[in-house]
Amino acid sequence: MKKRFYAAGMFVFVVLSLSSGLGYRFYNQPKLDVGKIAPQTLTAPSSAHVEDVKTTEERRRETRSGTLAVWVVDPEINQQIHSYLQQLLATGALIRDKLGNFPLTKTTVLSTATQIYLRQAPESQWQTVLQTLEKNRNLNGLNLSQQLAVKQLRTYRKYNSSQAFSQLLKALIQARQRYNIALSSLRENALAQPKTLYDVTLLNLSDADWQKTQIQVRQTLDRILAQGIHPEVSKDNLNYAIEMQVSASVPKTAQPLARQLLLKVIVPNLIKDIEQTKLIAEQAAQAVEPTIVAIQKGEVIVKAEDKITHANFVLLDHFNLSQRGIDWLHLIRFSGMVGLAVAFFRLVEKRFSSKLRSSDYILILLLTLSAPLLIVLTKSFTGLAAIGLLVGSFYGASIGGTVMGLLAILLSIGTELSWHDLIPSAAGGIVGGLMAGQWRFPGREALRTREELASLGILIGLTQGVVYLLVNTALAPLWYNVLGIAVLKSLAGLIWSILGLGLSPYLEALFDLVTPIRLAELSNPNRPLLKRLAHEAPGTFQHTLFVATLAEAAARALHCNVELVRAGTLYHDIGKMHDPLGFIENQIGSPNKHDAINDPWKSAEIIKKHVSEGLVMARQYKLPTAIQAFIPEHQGTILIAYFYHQAQQQKEQNSQQILYESDFRYDGPIPQSKETGIVMLADACEAALRSQKDITPEAALAMVNKILKARWQDNQLVDSGLKRAEMSQIAHIFVQVWQQFHHQRIAYPKL
Repeated sequence: MKKRFYAAGMFVFVVLSLSSGLGYRFYNQPKLDVGKIAPQTLTAPSSAHVEDVKTTEERRRETRSGTLAVWVVDPEINQQIHSYLQQLLATGALIRDKLGNFPLTKTTVLSTATQIYLRQAPESQWQTVLQTLEKNRNLNGLNLSQQLAVKQLRTYRKYNSSQAFSQLLKALIQARQRYNIALSSLRENALAQPKTLYDVTLLNLSDADWQKTQIQVRQTLDRILAQGIHPEVSKDNLNYAIEMQVSASVPKTAQPLARQLLLKVIVPNLIKDIEQTKLIAEQAAQAVEPTIVAIQKGEVIVKAEDKITHANFVLLDHFNLSQRGIDWLHLIRFSGMVGLAVAFFRLVEKRFSSKLRSSDYILILLLTLSAPLLIVLTKSFTGLAAIGLLVGSFYGASIGGTVMGLLAILLSIGTELSWHDLIPSAAGGIVGGLMAGQWRFPGREALRTREELASLGILIGLTQGVVYLLVNTALAPLWYNVLGIAVLKSLAGLIWSILGLGLSPYLEALFDLVTPIRLAELSNPNRPLLKRLAHEAPGTFQHTLFVATLAEAAARALHCNVELVRAGTLYHDIGKMHDPLGFIENQIGSPNKHDAINDPWKSAEIIKKHVSEGLVMARQYKLPTAIQAFIPEHQGTILIAYFYHQAQQQKEQNSQQILYESDFRYDGPIPQSKETGIVMLADACEAALRSQKDITPEAALAMVNKILKARWQDNQLVDSGLKRAEMSQIAHIFVQVWQQFHHQRIAYPKL
């Protein structure tokens, strides 16, 4: 009953503490707020010009977000475009070089169309033209191109010498040969480049038109690129722009080729000038005039029964007419939400985590309350990154993730922190809580060094920066306008992580915490206490190492805290340093001290004293309570059987002597956790296993099962959480480890 009252009292205290800390926004809430109905007509007690800060900031934020990007021409892209065009024109020129000069003669003698026809006409048609000329046949049966060619050739022959006419025919024959060579080259180019834009149109251009086309295409490209090609320009608009430029400057016969060339090479050449855009956006935001709400003395601010607008509220708040005070209704509702959050936390604790101590609750409460305190002091920083890192590393991922998730929700309701700042901080805190606490997950390796946690700090910082960027660019496409602030958020996350790491050792010592990192540090054999043990009681130290090997293997198989088992085992027998020779493992080549004492009661006291002396040493060296628990609990209340048997023999010889079994039992307590229970079993089996060298694994297993059964039947494990079915699993693991230590070796021949 007493425990229930205490638990209920603690629950109420925690809820009130969190409600008062996280819900501070409800302490100064206006009764006459935006959207509420005015109970009476309120007038201005004096004239005033009041700046509406909230509206001003919103307008400036909208202006920043709505600023159009500044686009500039990229010289590198232009250079690539010109190089590509030059390559295409060079290819065309190479093909045309095989044609020779064109036209062959003056167009007043043979028209361009006739010259083109005669150069590319099929051989049969060419022969028909020659025969018609030679035999002066009529033109019946010839096509229009042949008729025109024959007429123009006859006219040339009529007014020129036969020698001139023969030279003209000879030139036509050579042109036909060159044309076929150029046509073959054109086809080869088409095969090599299936998407080539050149066809016979290239061959039919006059030399003058080809030269003019090259010049005009380059100039047209310069004009278009100077205007800039936007990445989102449509193909139709680009086609239209090229058509307008080409039709005004390029010869008509070459216009299709010019359009194809330009379409082939032109790509968007505008890029965003981020710095200039940011500068213009900021200048535009600063140019936004503050929103001023003006009123004259005696004017009505809001009439009775009217809904209060934001402008009304600005004036009411300025004149202290908004009736600010504690909003008890919302504060009580918020307290109810806090109560649900605390209840959910308790469910997670019972389901996924080991039972927390009162000091653990106090630490989590203090860390949680530090968040609203930082918000009040800084208006934007929450410290959630450091809180998540600390809670996760102290209590595991389930507790760390739960605390940070609930804290983020409660902060969004109970504080006035902008969601632009809260969401990135909460994301960083949740990442820290989950990643720093992954050592609680079965099969996951613990973060055992400060360096690993420092690396996690970098991840937390990156998370905060990226989430801030995503949150603040959800409605604004100009992400680079907030890039600088996102970088600052990343640095803030990293700095908070560094502060958390710096606080961690002090909090561990102050609240008696054991984390994987602290346990790894305590397990270092160069620790002063372990160095003393190795030097002053070497046999005990070797015994400790083998017990640690057995216990670790069992703890790993049962998904226990392996780091705690390792550290606890290393310190479980430090009390034997008070009298090393009182223990058999340290009596190397020396007579047994207890034979000289010859008093089982005194010998039992010496043996039992290693527990009490061990606790004294542990407190002196400030070992955590969780480590100290291994010192008495690994012995529990077991019987010191050897000396108890001696005492029984002496009582048989002296019947007046009083014998109490409790004098030969350790004072306890019995193991209170699986970890200390495993170490008790490993300690009991270590000497028996190490002394056996030639027995079979089956015999070793039978011996270990017998020892474990004795501990179970002696009720030493009833509070440990170990199950009877796990005894067999532990026994098999102990024997496997023993076999690894005592495997057979090759018998080397004598030299």
